[in-house]
Amino acid sequence: MATKASRPGRTLIVFILVVLAMYAGLAATNTWKPKLGLDLQGGTRITLQASTTTGESITPEKLREAADIIDSRVNASGVAESEVSTQGDRNIVVEIPGENRNDLVDTVKQTAQLRFRLVAASAPGTPAPSPEPSASPSGKASKGDGGASSKGTSKGTSKGTSKENAEPKESAQPSASPKGRAVSDGLVRADETPAPGGEGSPGPTPDAQPTPPAPEGAAEVPTNESTVPELLAWSRNPDPRSQERFAAYTCKDAGEVVDNPAKPLIGCDKEGNKYLLSPAMIEGTELSDASFGIPPNDVQYVVNLDLEGGATDVFAQVTRELTGTQEQFAIVLDAVVLSAPVVNTPITDGNAQISGNFSEASARSLANSLKYGALPLKFDVPVVSEEGPTLAQDQLSAGLLAGGIGLGIVLLYCLAYYRGLGVVVVASLGMAAAVTYAAVLFLSENAGFTLTLPGIAGLIVAVGITADSFIVYFERIRDEMREGRSVRVAVEAGWDRAKMTCLAADAVSLLAAVVLFIFAIGVVKGFAFALGISTLIDLVVFFLFTHPMVSWLAKFPFFARGHRYSGLSADHVGVQRIGIARTAPEGAR
Repeated sequence: MATKASRPGRTLIVFILVVLAMYAGLAATNTWKPKLGLDLQGGTRITLQASTTTGESITPEKLREAADIIDSRVNASGVAESEVSTQGDRNIVVEIPGENRNDLVDTVKQTAQLRFRLVAASAPGTPAPSPEPSASPSGKASKGDGGASSKGTSKGTSKGTSKENAEPKESAQPSASPKGRAVSDGLVRADETPAPGGEGSPGPTPDAQPTPPAPEGAAEVPTNESTVPELLAWSRNPDPRSQERFAAYTCKDAGEVVDNPAKPLIGCDKEGNKYLLSPAMIEGTELSDASFGIPPNDVQYVVNLDLEGGATDVFAQVTRELTGTQEQFAIVLDAVVLSAPVVNTPITDGNAQISGNFSEASARSLANSLKYGALPLKFDVPVVSEEGPTLAQDQLSAGLLAGGIGLGIVLLYCLAYYRGLGVVVVASLGMAAAVTYAAVLFLSENAGFTLTLPGIAGLIVAVGITADSFIVYFERIRDEMREGRSVRVAVEAGWDRAKMTCLAADAVSLLAAVVLFIFAIGVVKGFAFALGISTLIDLVVFFLFTHPMVSWLAKFPFFARGHRYSGLSADHVGVQRIGIARTAPEGAR
């Protein structure tokens, strides 16, 4: 403390330079306006209607659960300020601030039922021009890979990944469920494994439909409770009924598919290839985490999947069995085949990657959908509309004006009561405002923080906390002077007593903000976040600006000698009055 007291000017200069550097960084990115919430700038309103086509009963509990999951998806960072609420007995309304956020429609409506299944057969999913079917030499539909191939990495940990069948195409609205095929670290190219019916494939040609093999030796239809060997046996020799359904199926029927994990599934990928799939061997609920990013030495976004213990063992067993066989497993999201890779190396660490035509937004969307769980209901999107601000700008202006008037009154009072020390209050509040605004701009640009009226309220509440810190400090200085200490000594002694009080008060405010942020939802999180950030900034300003400034001013005769307008004069502090009260009785004697 002595070092800081002896060189307060150096601390002030360093702090001011840091603040200037912050604004230089903002100038470099030309970021001067924070992102505003729906109540201040308008945005996109998405109305979701629970669908009854799946036969699911729509209950208030399921609707509320779906709303909570959607809220977690669109507010994954906790500060994006999207509002999610239920409306009526089957609607969920999502209000997302910002211009044209239609890209989030897939995120909010996607049920996100992720499942891993074995591929029993694959073929083009459009009607064949030739009425004559052809049979494969093995007597069953080939496991063509739909342009897909995969291998586990041989360097370090093994990861299953997915890749596009063709070169990625630009899309104005990226899909959250991209088409794909699986590779690993780019070691297998698209032309190394033929597409269904392609040259060298034992499966059906594009102009033919597969014919079910003879029922002899067909495995019994398993369920998702079956063992891996039972699922593999069925995938290598499906039952005749499943093959008949597969032969008659076209991808135009995909919208009618109900993804039951206990039964075989016929699904399509985005390329229009259809797949006959086993019951689920791994559920999306067995994911421990889902994230997105760009792998080293790559330029495409991928979604990373981490499986939990039991699923890791199942995945390792399956990939060992499939290694080198040209047999496939499929990653299926909401009955859509994202990827159908073959396996060249066992994947034993439970890690997989889905890659494809991902933008950052679509990769984040899919990762959040998988991370925060599957919706208990299926939703249609009857209405997507652009909305204006829900609060008129004049109301916001009136609120800011009232806040400005209140702050001005506080400053005038501090100048009148603390006189010269009031300059410290004005300077400290100004510095806190500058740091807070820079922090809001930085968080808006890099963390998706959106400023709403509750957030503004959190910032304003923190101004009172900051002003309390000044008052505690100044009163401690005055107490030390009443005990007969000089101004310079009183400043440092008062600091030793005031800092612990202010730390305790700010710790309580910060704890309240953290608890509110963890347990609250919607815009209340924004209030808590703003309050917490402002409280931390108050501590920084108090320790690195207010105290050094008071110590620096105490070196000037105007304050050190207790000028009548300094706020530290004997008359103003009450030292003389206390001295008379002590000597009067002695004179009487």
